[in-house]
Amino acid sequence: MTTVRELVDRLESEAASDTDSADTPDVGVIMGSDSDLDTMRGAFDAFAELGFAEQTEFHDPPSARFSYETYVVSAHRTPSLMAAYGETAADRGLDVVIAGAGGKSADLPNVTASFAYPVPVIGVPVQEKSVDSVIGMPTGAPLVAVDAGKSFNAALSAVQVLAREHETLRERLVDYHDDLQTDVAGVSRRLHDEGVSAFGADSE
Repeated sequence: MTTVRELVDRLESEAASDTDSADTPDVGVIMGSDSDLDTMRGAFDAFAELGFAEQTEFHDPPSARFSYETYVVSAHRTPSLMAAYGETAADRGLDVVIAGAGGKSADLPNVTASFAYPVPVIGVPVQEKSVDSVIGMPTGAPLVAVDAGKSFNAALSAVQVLAREHETLRERLVDYHDDLQTDVAGVSRRLHDEGVSAFGADSE
């Protein structure tokens, strides 16, 4: 059985290993509970769309150049793990952290942002009632946040941060956006040319 202490020791050991950042996860995805996983899957879909791979072994990176990792980190039940994750983020090579949390006391994104500073943290309110808690950071302790459940957008934002230093990611983002525009243009033309009744019948 894995203990919190063992996970903290793992993070601290990885931080002290001085591993080349090209071989470490670029983005950390954490959530307060595995019950948040369904909501956070949008982030994983976005990463897959943009050519990222999940890295499950810190010292054995996937073949893909860009990767992410996942952990369950509870602000209330495992505060020492949350603190260790935030404090070691930079030394472990993470450039961005995405943190999802639900409930009215969704403190994981906020407190992680304090520990990880200046590594940017993007908060994902897992539920609508979590929004106020996630965005309620005081001046001087910034946290970027997306709307409730929008983990896909959180991943896109994380890749935008990385794209400032990686032209490959910038090109992938531009291609993704171009594809979205093409899709909308195609739907618009079909709707106009076929008419509302025929278009609706096609989509049923």
